Amino acid sequence: MRKLLILGLISSLILPAVAAAEDSKASQAASPAYGRDELFRPGPVRRFEGAALREVAFPLGGIGTGTISLGGRGNLRDWEIFNRPGKGVNLPFTFFALYFEQDGRKLVRVLEGPLEPPYTTGFGFRREDVPGLPRMEKARFKGEYPFAAIELSDSQIPLQITLEAFNPLVPLKPEDSGIPAFILRYRVKNTGSAPAKITIAGSILNPVGFDGEGQVGGLGHDKFGQNVNEIKRTPALRGLAMSSRKVKPEAAAYGTMVLATPWLDITTLTHWVRGEWWDDLQIFWDDFAADGRLKDLAEISPSPDGRSDVGTLGLMATVAPGEEVVLPFILSWHFPNVLNYFDIVPEQRGRIFKNHYAERFPDAWAAADYLQANLGRLEAESRVFHQAFFSTTLPPYVLDAVSSQAAIIRTTTGLWLEGGNYFGFEGCGDQGGCCPLNCAHVWNYAQSLAFLFPSLERSMRETDFLVNVKPDGAMVFRTSLPLGSGVLWNFKPAADGQMGRIISLYRDWQISGDTAWLKKLWPQAKKALDYAWTQWDADRDGLMEGEQHNTYDIEFYGPNSMMGAFYLGALKAGAAMATAVGDRASAKEYLAVFDKGTAAYDKLLWNGEYYVQKYAQVMEKKYQYGEGCLSDMLLGQWLGMVSGLGRYLPAERIRSSLRSIFKYNFLTDFRNFSNVQRTYALGDEKGLLLCSWPRGGRPPLPFPYSDEVWTGIEYQVASHLIYEGLLEEGLSVVKAVRDRYDGVRRNPWDEVECGHHYARAMSSWGVLLALSGFSYSGPEMRIGFDPKMNADDFRTVWTAGSGWGVYSQKAEAGRPFAAGLETWSGTVALKVFTVVLPTSLAGKKVRSVAATAGGLSRKPAFFQTGNAVRVLWQEPVVVKPGEPLALEVRF
Repeated sequence: MRKLLILGLISSLILPAVAAAEDSKASQAASPAYGRDELFRPGPVRRFEGAALREVAFPLGGIGTGTISLGGRGNLRDWEIFNRPGKGVNLPFTFFALYFEQDGRKLVRVLEGPLEPPYTTGFGFRREDVPGLPRMEKARFKGEYPFAAIELSDSQIPLQITLEAFNPLVPLKPEDSGIPAFILRYRVKNTGSAPAKITIAGSILNPVGFDGEGQVGGLGHDKFGQNVNEIKRTPALRGLAMSSRKVKPEAAAYGTMVLATPWLDITTLTHWVRGEWWDDLQIFWDDFAADGRLKDLAEISPSPDGRSDVGTLGLMATVAPGEEVVLPFILSWHFPNVLNYFDIVPEQRGRIFKNHYAERFPDAWAAADYLQANLGRLEAESRVFHQAFFSTTLPPYVLDAVSSQAAIIRTTTGLWLEGGNYFGFEGCGDQGGCCPLNCAHVWNYAQSLAFLFPSLERSMRETDFLVNVKPDGAMVFRTSLPLGSGVLWNFKPAADGQMGRIISLYRDWQISGDTAWLKKLWPQAKKALDYAWTQWDADRDGLMEGEQHNTYDIEFYGPNSMMGAFYLGALKAGAAMATAVGDRASAKEYLAVFDKGTAAYDKLLWNGEYYVQKYAQVMEKKYQYGEGCLSDMLLGQWLGMVSGLGRYLPAERIRSSLRSIFKYNFLTDFRNFSNVQRTYALGDEKGLLLCSWPRGGRPPLPFPYSDEVWTGIEYQVASHLIYEGLLEEGLSVVKAVRDRYDGVRRNPWDEVECGHHYARAMSSWGVLLALSGFSYSGPEMRIGFDPKMNADDFRTVWTAGSGWGVYSQKAEAGRPFAAGLETWSGTVALKVFTVVLPTSLAGKKVRSVAATAGGLSRKPAFFQTGNAVRVLWQEPVVVKPGEPLALEVRF
C-alpha cells in the first residue's frame, strides 16, 4: 500500500507537466520544421567564420593514432596523441607565424584568426597561447573531411593565404589511413605590386614525457626533463625531431614527435632561449620580426630537469607579384605504448599495449618520411574519394553529417592495437575513454567503419564471437584486454547487443563476400543466437520476454518493440548464415521461430498506430516505456535494412510507426519542454526525443534517457524514414542535428552523448545508404540502387568489400534510362544489378536492357517487377577502374 501511495503521489506531480509537454509537441507537429527549399536546396557544404569558429575543432590524424584538432582560427588544439582523450589540452607556445617584407616594409603575424570574446579571465589570457601577439584580421573555415581549409586575410598584408590541412583517408585501406601524421600547407599568393619576402615559421613544444593526464600549463612540468630537439636532415625531409632521454622506452609517456618539411630553404631554432620571466617568447619574436630568419641554432642541448623546450622550423620564400607559393609542413608523432587505464575489469588495468602503427614505424621521423615518400599516391587517392563523395547529388547538410561523423573512426574513441585488432569506446571523456570497450549495443548503431574500413569492423566481430561468447552462449558486451587472457567481464548479457551483433555479422559477411570467414565464426554465432532460447524466449514463440538488458543501461521486461525487432532480425540473419555454411537444420528451426515471432509481434505489440511494450507492471516497475512511442522501436528492423535483410515487419506498419515517431517525438522548439535528464537540445533547437507518450500512460519513472536527444538515434530514425519514402521527415531530422552543431553552439566534428565523438553517431552513414537505396551482397555478387531523391539525375558514392566507386543514373524525356557503375578503386564482380526506376518512368514497360563493361557488350537477361528492373548475367561481370558498367534501359 505504501508503495502504491508513493507512486500515486509521483504520478500526481509528474502527469500535469507531462500533459503540458505532450500538448506542446502536438502543436509543434502541425507545422513543418523546414520548408522544401531548405531541405532540397543544392550547394556547397557550409563555411564558418566569426563567432562560428569558436567551437570548430577538426580532428587530424590516422586510424588508431589519436588526433590533433585544427581550430577554426587556424590554431592547433586538443592534443590527443598521447593514447587518451585530451579535450582542452593545448601545447604552450605552439603556433605558426608569418614574416612579411615588401618594399622595405615589415610585418609579423600569428597565422590565426582573431581571438573571439569573451575575454573574462581572472589573470588575463595565459601567455603560453601568445594572445598578445598580432594575428590576422579574419579567418574563414571550410571542412570537408578529411580536408580542411582556412582562408586568412589581413587588410595590411597584400597576400592571399590559405591553410590546407589533411590526413590520408583511403576507403578499404586502413593502413594507408592509419599514419600518425598530417599535412599542413600554407598557400600564399602575392596580390601586391612588388616581390614579397616571406617566412612561415612553426613553433612547437617538445611534449615527450607528458602522458596525457592533466594539462601542460607551461614549459615547466615534473614529467619533463632531458627533452631533446634535434635538427635532422634526410634526402626527403628536414626539420625538428623531438625526443626525451629521461623517459624510458617501456613507459606510457615514451615517444617522439616531428615537425618537418620537404622545402629546401629553411631557417631553424632547436630551442628558444631558456630565460627568466618572458625572455623566451620576447627574444624569439624580436629575432623573427627582424628579418624572418632565426639564429639557426643547431646544438643538441637536453632541457633541464622539470622543463621542456620550444623549437621552431621556418620556411622561406620570395614571391613575385601575382605568383603563389605553397609551403608544406608534416607533423608526425609516435607514442607507441598504450596504458590500459580503462579496462572494464579493474584487475586488468595497468598493462601496456602497443599501437598498431608502432608495428609499422619505429619513430615519428619514419612515419613522416613514409608519408612524404608516398604522399603523391596517398593524397591522390584521398582526393579521389573526397571528389566522389562531395560531388554527389545529396543535400550539403547530409554530406556534412555523413562525412563529419566518419571522423570518429580516427579519434581516441577508437584503438587499433598490435596484432591489428580494432576496439572502440562508446565515446571520450575530456581525458579518458568513456564506457569501454566494443560496447555491443552502442556499436549496433555505428555503420561508418563497416562500410569504409570493413576489415577493421570484421576484427570487432571476431572479438565478439571468438572471444566474448561464453560456453553457455551469453555474450559479454564489453571487451576486456588482453584478448585471450580468459578474463571476461562478469555482467549479464545485453539482449539488443547480442542480437544486434548477429545481424552485424550477417552485414559484414555480405560486404566481404567471405563465406570461409563466416564459417570460422558461425559455431560461436549459433551458440549466441541459441542462447535466446534459454534466457529470453524459452517457449520459442519468437517474442523476447523476461529481463532484457539494453542500451539504456536498464532492463526491459516482457515483449516489447525494441528487443523484439532485434530478435526477429537475428533469427532471419541466422537462418541465412546457417544455410550458407550448410547448417540446414538450424536454418529451418530459426525460420520456424521467426515465422511465429513475426505473427506474434504484430498481433501483441501493435496498438493501431505504432509498436509498444506489453508488460503488466509498467506503471509499478521503474524504467519501462509501455505504451510510449519509442524512437528505437524499429531499431532492429533498421539494422536489418542497412545490413541487407530487407523488411521483416509489414511495410504499412513500419511506415505508420515511423510517422508516429516523427509526429510525436520530433520537437521544433524545446523552450516549453521539461527535462530533468541530460540535456543535448534546448531553447530554440530542434531534435528527436527518445520517447513520448502521446496516448498517455507515461510511467511515473520512465526509463532513463527517455527525455534526451541522441544524434545516433536521430540518424537511425532519419535514415529509416527515408528508406520508407518519408523523405522530408527524414531530412528534417538530419538538418536539425547539423543545425545544432553549427560552430557557435557545438563543434560540427564532435557529436556528443556519453562523451565526445560518440560512436552511436556513426549511424549517419545509414542516411547515405537510405538516400541511395544501396544494397550489396558479396556472396550473391549482387548490387542495387533505389534513389530516394533527385532520381532523374542522381549520383552517389558506394563502398563494398572489394572496391568502391560511384553510381549514377539519368532519366531524360525521349531517351533511354541510363545507369552507370564505376569503380574508382578495387573491383567488384556482379551477376545481379537491380535498379529502381524513378517515378517519372512509373508504369513504363521495359522492352530491352543493354549493358557494356569497359566498352564491351555484356548482354544480360532482365526481369521487371513494378519499377524495379533486375539485370542478370550467367557469368560475373567484373567492374574495374576505367572500365565502367553502363546500362541502357529502353521502353
